[in-house]
Amino acid sequence: MTISPPGTDSLTIPPSKLQLQPGDLDHVDTALSAFKDTVPPASGHGTRSAPIGVGPLLRQFDQSNPSKITSQATTPPRSVVGIGGKVAKPDYSEAKIVLAMVGLPARGKSYLSNKLTRYLKAKYDVKVFNVGQLRRSRAKQRREQSGIKEDHTASYFSHDNEEATRLRNQLAADSLEMLIQWLKDGGNVGIHDATNSTKERRASIERRVAKEEGMTLIFLESICDDPAVIAANVALKVSMGDPDYKDTSPEDAKRDFLRRIKEYEAVYETVTEPHLSYFKIINIGDQVTVCRIHGYLQSRIAFYLMNLHLKPRSIFFSRHGESQFNVEGKIGGDSGLSERGLKYASALPDLIKDNIGDAPLTVWTSTLKRTIQTAQGLPYTKLTWKSLDELDAGVCDGMTYEEIERAYPEDFANRDDDKFNYRYRGGESYRDVVVRLEPVIMELERQENVLVIGHQAILRCLYAYFHNLPQADLPYIKIPLHTVIKLTPKAYGCDEERYTLPIGAVDTHRPKPKTTRAISPHRVGTGREYFTENA
Repeated sequence: MTISPPGTDSLTIPPSKLQLQPGDLDHVDTALSAFKDTVPPASGHGTRSAPIGVGPLLRQFDQSNPSKITSQATTPPRSVVGIGGKVAKPDYSEAKIVLAMVGLPARGKSYLSNKLTRYLKAKYDVKVFNVGQLRRSRAKQRREQSGIKEDHTASYFSHDNEEATRLRNQLAADSLEMLIQWLKDGGNVGIHDATNSTKERRASIERRVAKEEGMTLIFLESICDDPAVIAANVALKVSMGDPDYKDTSPEDAKRDFLRRIKEYEAVYETVTEPHLSYFKIINIGDQVTVCRIHGYLQSRIAFYLMNLHLKPRSIFFSRHGESQFNVEGKIGGDSGLSERGLKYASALPDLIKDNIGDAPLTVWTSTLKRTIQTAQGLPYTKLTWKSLDELDAGVCDGMTYEEIERAYPEDFANRDDDKFNYRYRGGESYRDVVVRLEPVIMELERQENVLVIGHQAILRCLYAYFHNLPQADLPYIKIPLHTVIKLTPKAYGCDEERYTLPIGAVDTHRPKPKTTRAISPHRVGTGREYFTENA
């Protein structure tokens, strides 16, 4: 890992440095082991009989090292009352960041904005304030009042058009005001999605944010000089319902949009101001420049941006084969596969081979027996993640839902009332799992083809991340047994295919109470969304 020298504020990281090196995790494990050995004994109990369990983030698949978790049902102690409780979202109200995008049209600014939003929203309140959306919304309102459609063709974006320039600057300023007010009301990261392509515009943003105590300003510039990527972005822009080109032929829309880019290019100034805090990304995945970035949240943003790439790839999700606990209706535990689950494990290699061909693939499993058994016949490199273990049901581990409802009727109802935030006593909530999966998501972003053999709650969280689903719906996404979900990331979403093998299995899905709406499969286009109804 490259570290800037003391006193250095800017760091440029070439592609070769964006990957973890083979020895990096060994160094981490050595440090953690040293830490483990220095943990003092628990007060009043002499020496600690079981040291804090710390191990590698990734370890080679090893079937000879079975999980230590037993399959026996857990009997809650008599002193325990209830199965858990709703956990409030952590308070990050002191984190206030204005992240202002910089870049020419069709350079991936909105793509980066949306990706960052998905990544950060597990812990923070994040919102994108898109100046183009605000412009279209206000133009629509004026058209409804006056009946006159405004001209927002390329000439509107010319720096020589003084009136249009004044209007565009005002829109950018209004959008920034909305963002700042939102941060004051409790938000954490507000993303100003605009070109912000001149030093003058950036200076005006800097002056305005400087008036607010406790707010940090960072610029994120996206540069792309790959003609093929630019052409694909332009095609996506003009073919996916941009209201600017409604009732315009694709050829005329493309011609006008290219002229718009030329107008911006005439005045574009890349970020070189030495006093600014900024990230500069060149051809997403190729090179990242980091300047004057300090603190935990800013560093997390930097690390995430360093791991993004646009290489074609597929991500496969599969639950383990049907387990003995699935058949018995029990949650949690570490049971092995049922007879039908073993049949699924035997059939899985051919299904994956048909989809992946000769392309490289890495298989990830949890440390639990049922996922390891399911992956046993796959002829690919396998890695186990403790982070992929199923949601910990605490005192309810090994119980059926009927047993939980009989033993703890009020708690059972309360969990259904807010399943995402409800934490089992001695266990986890879905919110806890989303936080636990952060390193998994980071690794998925930088990898190419991966098959994750996981558990229902785990795959719900990963699925929701890639499809940008709301947290309230996440615990009710349908991830059936004996089904492979193939996601192909695109610029503004994911293509999805599902392959269900003709091997029976129990249905472990519990629908959201008081609704018949199915949350899955998630049917959504991979084009950009345009919001014109509201500011």
